[in-house]
Amino acid sequence: MALQGSLSELSLPDVIQLVSVSGKSGAFHLVKGEEQGKIFLKDGQIIDAFIGNLRGETAVYEMAIWSSGDFSFEPGETSAEVTVQRSNANLMMEAARRLDEWRVLSRRIPSLDLVPFFSPREGQDQVTLSPQEWILVTHVDGHRSIEDVATILRWSAFDVSKLLFGMITSGLVGLREPQEEQGGGGFQAGPSPITLLGLAEKIRTVAIDVVGPGGEKTIEKQYGGACTSIEQGGDLGVIREMVTQNSKAISLLKGAEVAAMFDEQVRPLLGGIDEGSS
Repeated sequence: MALQGSLSELSLPDVIQLVSVSGKSGAFHLVKGEEQGKIFLKDGQIIDAFIGNLRGETAVYEMAIWSSGDFSFEPGETSAEVTVQRSNANLMMEAARRLDEWRVLSRRIPSLDLVPFFSPREGQDQVTLSPQEWILVTHVDGHRSIEDVATILRWSAFDVSKLLFGMITSGLVGLREPQEEQGGGGFQAGPSPITLLGLAEKIRTVAIDVVGPGGEKTIEKQYGGACTSIEQGGDLGVIREMVTQNSKAISLLKGAEVAAMFDEQVRPLLGGIDEGSS
């Protein structure tokens, strides 16, 4: 009979430890709502894992923070892939650390079903965000849940929540229940004008660095136009257009290779805006 139980009664690191010391081979099946994942062991050592778009160690860590759900262990089930190289001890130490950190994060983010939205920040200065935070904010639209955003970005929900935690603490982002209707409640679907202006400034800096002497005037003109459009209510479409026009100008001034360099450098800032908005 397969080993099975509830993660609300026994954490995944404890369950894996129990099986690994016996040197068994097989697969853990984990289910939480609609989410399903597997962790494969060979002679007691974790060799592969997956859940959704995540694979390997990241998948192990993602499932290790689950505080609810069910598990079962099927002896003899194997995987042809080896995506995990770290020892069980190192994996479980990191999983335990993340579990402790998740308990802190969950004080402000009690559920991954919550929907992040931008809080109005009238009269405040432009925000300073890391490249990963910029990528994240381009996917916060006031409709997608935290889980949805993580899936689109192919990031772990833990990593998304960790970034959101800081934004929530600073007042940039709020959370609402999925069933709450937007409109009249202080929700802001897309990035705030301040956030968009900050993103435009970063793109301007990259463009000027790439184009070098002689091209600053063109870049500044496009930056000024983008800022005006944002202040008049423009959305992420203004940022897309700014990038497109900058790329065209750089191509004319410096050639296609330099324009491609610009595109490559701004891509992390945009974080797949077009993909996320489709």
